[in-house]
Amino acid sequence: MTILEAIRAGAERLEAAGVPNADYDAREMLAHVLGEDALMMRMQGMRSLPVAQAAAYEAMLARREQREPMQYILGEAAFMGLGFHVEPGVLCPRPDTEILCEEALRHIRPGMRVLDIGTGSGALAVSIKKHAPESDVTAVDISDTAIAIAADNAQRNGAAVRFLKSDCFSALEGESFDVIVSNPPYISAEEMCSLMPEVCMEPELALFGGEDGLDFYRRISREAAGHLKKGGVLLFEIGWKQKDAVSALLEEHIGAPHALRDYGKNWRVVYAVKEKD
Repeated sequence: MTILEAIRAGAERLEAAGVPNADYDAREMLAHVLGEDALMMRMQGMRSLPVAQAAAYEAMLARREQREPMQYILGEAAFMGLGFHVEPGVLCPRPDTEILCEEALRHIRPGMRVLDIGTGSGALAVSIKKHAPESDVTAVDISDTAIAIAADNAQRNGAAVRFLKSDCFSALEGESFDVIVSNPPYISAEEMCSLMPEVCMEPELALFGGEDGLDFYRRISREAAGHLKKGGVLLFEIGWKQKDAVSALLEEHIGAPHALRDYGKNWRVVYAVKEKD
């Protein structure tokens, strides 16, 4: 079987399984197996596919047919120009979350203390440290698996981040921060029933935000008031329908809310500066 024949056959299988962008996924998996650039691989597509690589490609196709996320299959995801290892147990980093990271970086100055709540793969915390190296970054998660993966990603990217197992602020008694960021679980009970198959394979712990999706926003907004310095900022990623509800929580506990849209023009980030001690 040639490279092009393997791509065509793989794409047909994935398309039959209902996988979006089947041809792209087939090409990316085969390029990963061969350790080659996808474009160059396709340009030299009349080469025969070696037996060992064909078997590895077959195994990847079988996983993707079951709608396992591509990031888990490849074991990696890109975020803010950096590479992150991902596997079942952490949420896959998404491009829209870069908006949260970019806005957080806009508020960070040298020496500031930054906290990432629910760090998952560590994408936010590690990216903030890499792009604001003079900041002091702490990241927390309730999952031992997430903490281990995030710490590994920090080491891979040469980012000195402090990781703690903590249920929100539970392990941070007496500590205060200049910037607090969080991409918390925000999927409602109703929305959990209509998620794409790929998303359903990500950890429910990182997705389900309670009956209305707002449980973690309520808790973090309330508790952050005691851990945020005056003039500090609390920033959230939100679901596209949650702007008004999360803005009201920030206004109640932190200060006047501001909102940003994502690349699809949906509301994606809400933040507020703490106005008083």
